[in-house]
Formats: sequence, structure tokens, C-alpha cells
Amino acid sequence: MSTTAEPAEQLLYRPEEAAKALRIGRSMVYEEIRLGRLKTVRIGRRRLVPPEYIERYVELLKSEAEATV
Repeated sequence: MSTTAEPAEQLLYRPEEAAKALRIGRSMVYEEIRLGRLKTVRIGRRRLVPPEYIERYVELLKSEAEATV
């Protein structure tokens, strides 16, 4: 039995963290947010990206890739 605690799953990503997770640049994340392709939530003036919105964005990219084949 392990006594070490599991790290909590990250619930919200800063745009910079989302960029790192997606392996794209920070400016590309902000462009995709501006275009409405990558959704965010706002807390005060901060824009944050929930993991499920990152997953939806990846699914969008996959469907676009399939449409061009």
C-alpha cells in the first residue's frame, strides 16, 4: 500500500499551459481562442482552459484532418 498521494488532476489550464499540452505556441493558442476554435472560461479577467475544451479542440483538429483526406 502506497502512502504517497496522487497528484490532483489539473482542472483549469492557463493559455501558456494549454499551449504546452497541445505542443503549439502561446500565440497560436491565443489566435485559436480569438477565432472561437479553442473555448475558454473566464474568472475575472483571466482566461482559463478546462481539459475537456482541450480535448474538444483536438477532436476538431482530427475531424478537419479527416475532411481534407
